[in-house]
Amino acid sequence: MKRLLCILLLLALALSLAACGAEETTENEERDLVIVTTVFPAYDFARRIAGERASVLLLVPPGAESHSFEPTAKDILRIQSCTLFFCNGGESEAWVEELLEDQELETLVMLDCVEALEEEHKEGMQQIREHEHEHGDHDHEDHEDHEEEEGPEYDEHVWTSPVNAMCICEALCERLCELDPEGAALYRANLASYRAELEDLDAAFRQAVEQGSLRTVVFADRFPVRYFVEEYGLDYFAAFPGCADDTEPSARTVAFLIDKVRQEGIPAVFYIEFSNEKMADVICEDTGCRKLLFHSCHTVSKAELEGGVSYLQLMWGNVDALKEALG
Repeated sequence: MKRLLCILLLLALALSLAACGAEETTENEERDLVIVTTVFPAYDFARRIAGERASVLLLVPPGAESHSFEPTAKDILRIQSCTLFFCNGGESEAWVEELLEDQELETLVMLDCVEALEEEHKEGMQQIREHEHEHGDHDHEDHEDHEEEEGPEYDEHVWTSPVNAMCICEALCERLCELDPEGAALYRANLASYRAELEDLDAAFRQAVEQGSLRTVVFADRFPVRYFVEEYGLDYFAAFPGCADDTEPSARTVAFLIDKVRQEGIPAVFYIEFSNEKMADVICEDTGCRKLLFHSCHTVSKAELEGGVSYLQLMWGNVDALKEALG
């Protein structure tokens, strides 16, 4: 990976010299501040707090997985020339650490703005991934030892809690005020307005939980919303952890979730964006429950991005879904 980044850095330098940076120059002439973001939540938060005072760029393409994203030479050039690099951090953005090595770049990491939680493996959750199945039990033990040596793996989807979103936006505002004191009044006004909207969203989720007859949710999918359920005191069952590589559940995992839906009287199961929904369909067919989208906001479609969809819009959709799922 380091070799690839070195090659990309050289290509980026060559492109900057050969092309004279026409596209980036135009952006910087219009707005002095350029914020480069990696994932949609960071992109949307930056749009709201910086407003018209900054150009905000999103690196990971719509619908793409940040876990498999690799920056192009053009991406690296943009990061090197930006005012602020606003990323998520964590294992899915391991390339960021290598890119920033020995470079002085203004960087804000969302994971550093809140108290990070370790990724959790709940009862019934499929834990062994494909490559571990291939190596057998002995190698699985070696893998666990290796994980212990490397330390805990943290859940990276910090923005799924609106309370965390407030903390992240406050940190972003303060950093922008430091970088651009002349715009400080605007950034703080934008933060105050946005925080009020996030507080309304937070209150709506709390009301949905308080008025619901259940306190358990079931995700027939990966589970990228641990910060959300922790914030609102919900229990959960899911097929996979949030950053799992697996997409096909075992029969045992599906059977476990079906039993939970029946035992708990769950009226609806969740799937997340860009899911194939197959597992949710199987559970719904077997139990008679409904399937609902719970949008993690990690990424959006090209049409949604071009249509100006926001974190708030997606999360308000989750409020409605939660009400139905809690009965």
